[in-house]
Amino acid sequence: MVGILSLLWNLIGVTDYTLSQLRNMTWLGAAADNMGITAVQMIAYIESFPAWLHAFWALGVWGAVIGSLLLLLRSRRAVWAFAVSLLGLAATQFYQVLTPQPEWMEGSLAMNLILWSIATFLLIYAVSMRGKGVLR
Repeated sequence: MVGILSLLWNLIGVTDYTLSQLRNMTWLGAAADNMGITAVQMIAYIESFPAWLHAFWALGVWGAVIGSLLLLLRSRRAVWAFAVSLLGLAATQFYQVLTPQPEWMEGSLAMNLILWSIATFLLIYAVSMRGKGVLR
């Protein structure tokens, strides 16, 4: 059950990452509307990211999906995938903390706490399942 729920949750992140990277105006426009900005401003913000940040963003979302799939396959490698995902999350959060962010990004604290809580839980869960012999 945890594997299925984690896969569904992490597919949201992959959807956001993919559509953001493709500069999908419908997706970004909806997100921008919720923040009180335009899709063009959202795209400009994403394009301001350094290349390494895009790479860590990819590690975070794709590592989480791979970890979820490996949980479903009962593979011990899920631990490593979730660890990579946490590394990606840490790097992107590090950037957000050290770089001045637009005012409209200030309300993201709650979402950041949710992301950290779920990502950390999934790593701990995978480690626990590996220790119990569930993951081979």
